[in-house]
Amino acid sequence: MSTHLDDIREVLRQEAASIEAASRSVDAAYGELVAQILALEGKVVVTGIGKSGIVGRKIAATLTSTGTPAVFLHPAEAMHGDLGIVRPNDLVLVISKSGDGDELGALLPAIRRIGARVVALTGREDSTLARAADTVLPMRVEHEACPLDLAPTVSSTLALALGDAIAMAVMRARGFRPEDFALYHPGGKLGRRLLLKVHDLMIPLDRCRLLEAESASFDEVLSAMTRYGIGMVMFGEAGALDGILTDGDVRRLLARRREEVFAIHAADVMTRSPFTVRADAQAIEALEAMESHTPPLNVAPVLDDEQLVVGAVRLHDLLQVS
Repeated sequence: MSTHLDDIREVLRQEAASIEAASRSVDAAYGELVAQILALEGKVVVTGIGKSGIVGRKIAATLTSTGTPAVFLHPAEAMHGDLGIVRPNDLVLVISKSGDGDELGALLPAIRRIGARVVALTGREDSTLARAADTVLPMRVEHEACPLDLAPTVSSTLALALGDAIAMAVMRARGFRPEDFALYHPGGKLGRRLLLKVHDLMIPLDRCRLLEAESASFDEVLSAMTRYGIGMVMFGEAGALDGILTDGDVRRLLARRREEVFAIHAADVMTRSPFTVRADAQAIEALEAMESHTPPLNVAPVLDDEQLVVGAVRLHDLLQVS
């Protein structure tokens, strides 16, 4: 067991050491690449064969998800028609430890004829790839962590880390915000938290209409409470909110004034100037405000920019963004 753990730790140590060394040795070419991507009118096309290709897919995905249009192009498929995705205003990032190979040898002249800029991420600055590239990003790997020094381990980890570093530098330079990240990840938790507004989750007014407080009897309040089933009845005229009664208010009234409660009109017992939320507020903000209210609220009226009622929002509908 200890031998196996020693082997695992040694691989991790070698890969970590390669990244640490790269953090000290990256040269101006990396900074120039970031500037080129920022000024790019087209997209970044990432390509590589074998393990480099797998790493390339991840780099392309990271660039795309952080605001830089990017695609992965498999070298073999490129030679059979997929090269048509490359345009003259694109930048092609080619990943290869050796910088040589039949696939790259055939692909590079075709990319040059199209007119796209070629950037090489390679371990050999004297390779075919490096000689054909406009920009060379050195990726220095002395030994793989593989006992045979064959299986891509240190090199693939280092290529991935360098790709992440480039993508994050571009992201920072663009001023990419959490809201931008959420825009490209609408199905994730962050996307829901930052993109969903109260109006996306509220019950519209046509399903919880306003009653007139002065004329609404307690019997009508109970009927509306049952019919709409949102835990609250709202009162007002012409969209203006005068007050509310929640199902909790109704229960308390019945407990205290059972004998006379049906003679009461809503205007006599409703909560005036209740807590409200704006329709264009972020759902997460409304959730936090309702949970922190004293006492916590299960439902609240929703107002538009003109302070008119447009619906109601329930706490359990907002919980999906938490």
